[in-house]
Amino acid sequence: MSAVPAAIHVRPDVAAALEGRHPVVALESTLFAHGLPRHDGLELAHRIEAIVADEGALAATVGVVAGRPTVGLDDEELELIVSGSDIPKLGIRDLPSCVAAGRHGATTVASTAHLAAQAGISVFATGGLGGVHREARDTWDESADLQALATTPVIVVCAGVKSILDVNATLQRLETLGVPVVGYRTTNFPGFYVSTSGHDLVWSVHDPAMAARTFWMQRALGLADRAMVLAAPLPEAEQLDPTLHDRVLHRALEQMRSRGITGPGVTPFLLDYFHSNTGGQSLRVNVRIIERNARLAAQVAAASVT
Repeated sequence: MSAVPAAIHVRPDVAAALEGRHPVVALESTLFAHGLPRHDGLELAHRIEAIVADEGALAATVGVVAGRPTVGLDDEELELIVSGSDIPKLGIRDLPSCVAAGRHGATTVASTAHLAAQAGISVFATGGLGGVHREARDTWDESADLQALATTPVIVVCAGVKSILDVNATLQRLETLGVPVVGYRTTNFPGFYVSTSGHDLVWSVHDPAMAARTFWMQRALGLADRAMVLAAPLPEAEQLDPTLHDRVLHRALEQMRSRGITGPGVTPFLLDYFHSNTGGQSLRVNVRIIERNARLAAQVAAASVT
């Protein structure tokens, strides 16, 4: 493992685990700090870290504490980031300013992947990826997650792209960027809240060991500069009802346009709209996605070190 940049703090037990080739899974603090009520977010963070531990791996939740990028928040730091008021979401572009100013921040998919990779972690669990926004032909709005995936050597275990985005355009961008997208026990790209997005996948794997081997081969072929997306769908029995999903999404997009919401406000608005207009069902589904992806990521991490 190459030296970790001096500006990044790795919790001692995480550093020891990596040095000893023990499986480690990175988690993004934004999942817990910005997607749930404060108390629920902290409880979920502890539960997800416990799920990772149940599979024999060590969870390393990533965030910035008082200007120090930290890979593996301890309990006190986790509570600060998840339960604190006015904790900003930090993309990659925000890291230098936040660190220089000595502030706190919750890391997104892009910044978590970057910091995790800098620390030597190769497996990262999240819910859904960012991507190309609807109406991007007019706004040029796309998530920084895409560039991060093209330049960061991690396996990202996810349930596809957030279904509020333009899934087809996002898959096209990932193809252009040369980012491998591999289904987990599926040949259909997951639709985040729903089990399938309606888009086919060329490649799939059927166990954690094959996922780990695929990423190993990616690096062996000189493609170690990019991520591998491991897309794992929810079982149909646990998905949000597709008819309800489509109806709420249609109304949410209409409301977004009528209110003139653009840029960084789009995703929070649409996710909040889903939560309010599905009777909390979307939140339940989101939590289940995170639980399943954390477990799978831990299994892949374990397979990666054997």
